[in-house]
Amino acid sequence: MEILSIFGLQLVFSLLVYSLIANWLVMPKLNSLPRDKALFWLILPHTSRHIGLSFLVPGLATSPLDSAFSVPTAYGDLLAAVLALVALVALRSGRKGVLALVWLFNVAGTVDLLLALSHPEVVPNFGAVWFIPTMLVPLLLVSHFLIFKQLLSKKT
Repeated sequence: MEILSIFGLQLVFSLLVYSLIANWLVMPKLNSLPRDKALFWLILPHTSRHIGLSFLVPGLATSPLDSAFSVPTAYGDLLAAVLALVALVALRSGRKGVLALVWLFNVAGTVDLLLALSHPEVVPNFGAVWFIPTMLVPLLLVSHFLIFKQLLSKKT
């Protein structure tokens, strides 16, 4: 099987599994929580997106990743992690305007992931960072979708 096929299969399979987990386990619990608490739990995993800086570390990829991919992806992930942390602090403090911060984080974080996935040419060189787009990105995409659902819901 070719590398891009393996990558695509792992990405789609992870998306499917995380979507089923979200539907069967996560959503029923989140639906019983106030929106701010549900958003807190959905945003929390995104504070670890600083791991995307790994794309800039020499030696983790089998050969240097194209900087057109690695630089915006790494710093986009760092920005998403910072925005997630700011949104979490705002959610915990109960400040006004918190939903605007959550919207900003969620749109920026989603766009960052989708842009990173638009570079299939770098896949053969991922090496040790292979797990980020095949395991973490699908989890984060499902989380972003659930955050959008919470933001668009009528619950408070």
